[in-house]
Amino acid sequence: MRNGHRPLLAASAIAVVTTGLAYFFGPGAAPADSESRKPASSGRETAGASASGRAAAGKSATGRGTTGKSAPEPCRMSAAFPKRQLRGVWIATVHNVDWPSKTGLTPARQQAEYVRILDQAVKLRFNAVFVQVRPASDAIYKSPYEPWSQWLTGTAGKDPGWEPLPFLIAEAHKRGLEFHAWFNPYRAADKADAKLPAGHPARQHPDWVVKHEGKLYYNPGLPEVRAHTVKVVTDVVQRYDIDGVHFDDYFYPYPGKGTKFADAAAFTKYGDGKSLANWRRDNVNKLVAEVGKAVHTAKPYVKFGISPFGIWRNKSDDPSGSDTKGLSAYDAIYADARAWIKARSIDYVMPQLYWPRGFAAADYAKLVPWWAKAVKDTGVHLYVGQALYRVGAEDTPAWARPGELPAHLTLNRKYPEVGGDVYFSAAQLARNPLGVLDAIAKDHYTRPALLPLMEARGGAAPATPVGLRRSGDTLVWRSSPGARAYAVYRVTDGDAGPCATADAGGLLAVVPAAEGAEQSYPVKDGGTYLVSALDRLTNESPPASTVLP
Repeated sequence: MRNGHRPLLAASAIAVVTTGLAYFFGPGAAPADSESRKPASSGRETAGASASGRAAAGKSATGRGTTGKSAPEPCRMSAAFPKRQLRGVWIATVHNVDWPSKTGLTPARQQAEYVRILDQAVKLRFNAVFVQVRPASDAIYKSPYEPWSQWLTGTAGKDPGWEPLPFLIAEAHKRGLEFHAWFNPYRAADKADAKLPAGHPARQHPDWVVKHEGKLYYNPGLPEVRAHTVKVVTDVVQRYDIDGVHFDDYFYPYPGKGTKFADAAAFTKYGDGKSLANWRRDNVNKLVAEVGKAVHTAKPYVKFGISPFGIWRNKSDDPSGSDTKGLSAYDAIYADARAWIKARSIDYVMPQLYWPRGFAAADYAKLVPWWAKAVKDTGVHLYVGQALYRVGAEDTPAWARPGELPAHLTLNRKYPEVGGDVYFSAAQLARNPLGVLDAIAKDHYTRPALLPLMEARGGAAPATPVGLRRSGDTLVWRSSPGARAYAVYRVTDGDAGPCATADAGGLLAVVPAAEGAEQSYPVKDGGTYLVSALDRLTNESPPASTVLP
């Protein structure tokens, strides 16, 4: 359901409007300044975590300390310059949608293509990538459990001659991009009659799989399948320096030709008196909980999130559902995102809101507030999956307008729960349909942004940088132990107290930490410069400051 293959359902009674390959593609006037622009669940910082980022933790609007005799005045933060905001892009490997562009490329060509994608993302001031490392029970890395992906060489199981994942991660980190490893939990093979490589789990355990409408799926109802998926994910978390684990919207198969999914034997064995629908949802819920626990046990700082189909349930079927008339993920593919949110099984939810404003069956303007309410006060972060691939599509008038997608970001500002956006997909970065990315960079991403602070994942702010000084045309400071990056601010027209760094109005760059005893950033203009240190979760230190003429 990516690369133009997302289900766009006008109503539950009509067929999925898509151009095929749905089996493979998962992830698809500004308000006045206000202190509420720091996302309630994704952008706040605890008192004491950051002297530069506190909006109302004992500091006045001018940056002076309070006496304790009166309530502090909050810093005013501009909605146009959010300090913390996820800005990501999906990089799909299946069917060579994004990377590599085709099979059989040399390692050098594959590397060059990937670096080009990252450089495009950095130019747009993005700060995260979601890279598909397990398209269909195969691997874009050297796995002890599953074969090499056919999308690297053209032949499933064939060694590509290099180990991609360490390179993919290192190049992202070098550019200040968070790296999320994207897995699909239930795909087993592209075709049900495909010749699987020796050692493929589906060959070793034919009882795990279900042939369904020409595809091969692992049976979600089997504990052995859940255990295998958890093992595969845990292996990647333990061996690679990833920042997050990501699932897309594929759970039980999307409705296709109406064929029944052949899991009756598993239901008989494990159903435990539940209805078939509730049992299937419970199977998915168990997997999500088990993966989340395994990820956080292996490395507590690694995030786990899911990008579900954009409609949980319709109000016509459930009073707590959204005012929509499309496919219900809860009922059709047994994905109960609201249950994951309530159980805190996930760190973030990223619904794929791939419809324009005013679309009768699934109105973007109605779905954003529904999801904002779903995460409110839960601690689960909310990011929005945006349909960059739909921009310019002639089948929907709204998508033919270059202002539609930027308007989504403007609307998001009304809901502090929305902590950012991720775009499907990377191939569109170079195409820049209707110039929409230029408009987003100009009107929404005019400054860099720190990643949302996920307090549940822990971490601690590094020490404030010391030795901040100018050396020629370079700002120099000593490295802070444990710092993953540094935020560089410049103030020219007012107080340089804590409120000066409450939003990104003065944020010049988030500089990835370099090896060595000193860090640097090029400067040419005068003003007050402030530099703070960030750990890998972007916990921020109080800043050091210096005045340059």
